[in-house]
Amino acid sequence: MKVALGADSAGYALKEEIKAFLDEKGIAHQDFGAYNEESSDYPLMATGPCRAVTEGDCECAILICGTGIGISMAANKVKGIRAAVCGDYFSAKYTRLHNDANVLCLGGRVIGRGLALELVDVFLSTGFEGGRHARRVGQIHDIENGLL
Repeated sequence: MKVALGADSAGYALKEEIKAFLDEKGIAHQDFGAYNEESSDYPLMATGPCRAVTEGDCECAILICGTGIGISMAANKVKGIRAAVCGDYFSAKYTRLHNDANVLCLGGRVIGRGLALELVDVFLSTGFEGGRHARRVGQIHDIENGLL
């Protein structure tokens, strides 16, 4: 597994914590920035990691901005991305089980290190359940492609 990482300036510090966590777990990752806390724009920080996912270079992405909301909105504009902002264990688990989310978005100013790492861990270790959920994910694809 290879994880794409991206953050704006507000998410930089948490991204660095997540990188260290992934290193400890032996999980490969690619950092698309930001590389410091100088002002940066979350829409631009979402595009590189999302393209890495849609092009098959990475299996999923973790994106961080101040709240997780702005970067998730930008991420979901990339065709093929299903990004979810999560701030609790249940949501991080079930966005994988039921929605087959391929991008986890976190709020660097909203959640602390401990919770963030727990959410990353459950997101990366949970698979898609399929079944009736596959039909619904298919409907999302149909909306994205103008078929619904």
